[in-house]
Amino acid sequence: MAEPVPRTVNPFAGFATLPPKGHLPENVLHFIRVLRGAGLPVGPAKVIDALAAVEAVGVGHRTDFREALAAVLCSRREHLDLFEQAFDLFWRNPKLLEKMVAAMLPQVLGRTGEEPAPPAVPGRLAEALAPPPADAPKRDAEDEVTLDAAFTFSAREVLQTRDFATMSGEELGQVKRMLARLRLPLPKVPMRRTRPDDRGRRIDLRATLRRSAGAAGAAAPLAFRARTLRTPPLVVLCDISGSMDRYSRMMLHFLHAITNDRHRVHVMLFGTRLTNVTRHLKHRDVDVALERVSSAVADWAGGTRIGASIAEFNRHWSRRLLGQNAVVLLISDGLDAESGAGLDEAMERLSKSCRRLVWLNPLLRYADFEARPAGIRAMLPWVDDFLPVHSLASLEALAGTLSRGEAPGSRRRGEKGVRRAAR
Repeated sequence: MAEPVPRTVNPFAGFATLPPKGHLPENVLHFIRVLRGAGLPVGPAKVIDALAAVEAVGVGHRTDFREALAAVLCSRREHLDLFEQAFDLFWRNPKLLEKMVAAMLPQVLGRTGEEPAPPAVPGRLAEALAPPPADAPKRDAEDEVTLDAAFTFSAREVLQTRDFATMSGEELGQVKRMLARLRLPLPKVPMRRTRPDDRGRRIDLRATLRRSAGAAGAAAPLAFRARTLRTPPLVVLCDISGSMDRYSRMMLHFLHAITNDRHRVHVMLFGTRLTNVTRHLKHRDVDVALERVSSAVADWAGGTRIGASIAEFNRHWSRRLLGQNAVVLLISDGLDAESGAGLDEAMERLSKSCRRLVWLNPLLRYADFEARPAGIRAMLPWVDDFLPVHSLASLEALAGTLSRGEAPGSRRRGEKGVRRAAR
């Protein structure tokens, strides 16, 4: 006699199942469209998976419903914050809605209580949740209102100072087009090689003797040589960890523009390892270039090992890239997962191998910034310039700082450099 086949126990038997008819599938589809408009990579296949997950767990418990959608729609850890905010707004969290309404009311006297401010909603999420604008009614000619433009401002001026992390999808597209036209001028520096020059300071003995031999005993003018001026190489070390995700993506558009505009530009990305993406950024099409970069990088939006990455650069790339008075741009927030282990030695060698070391930190956008993390304290004594990088205005300020140049021998070191850089 054959043994009976054991029945599989359904772990979701106690939950309410998705009804065959109703508006829940339409709402799930609309919710996925909102996430796609906010920037999450959710395609049509995610809709089928989300409906299957909701049908499996049911709608009896809000937590199970949320976790089922998050497991299907969030493929990266950094997507969870945006998903949580979108879920609470879309599926009507009363407490969060009260906070959002309170945030939209005009605050004349400011906050007097101890209640914390409501969380800021990203611009791209607000744009995705907003209903499509209705067609504005046509005004008659006599109803047109003429406004004085003396106190108006352009959208470009607003985007100049807007933080990359608070921009909507449309604003990010406009900024990317502006970044494609941005250039990074570097002043030319004297090289060891010399060239003939009528006003040089060094006498060219060989050329002077040739002139004297052809002058048949008459006095011949002296020939001079001067040092050759050449734009120094530019080496960029960009942090692509999770805390730098939005800024590093925008910086890649900027780096693509300067890589195709100038010669001898080398770009390295680092998170937990170092990756050379210079060859990928050489492609003229920015979309193709960034796609190749994302395929080549395996540690995007992960952890950060700044000391180990810079030490790897010093060991394998420093001798071939930092020659001829190279300028180094270090783009990082300085938040090291290893608490600055080995970072001081790596930064010291990097600083002594290049002509100028510029550190771009998005945390400088805060007025009360303090160098408290161990990684930031280890890096600050070895940089020549400590500048913010969070908006178009900060990138234009960087171009102005580099174009002015800095005389050799005036490099800041030690506690004096820390005070001047933190200022």
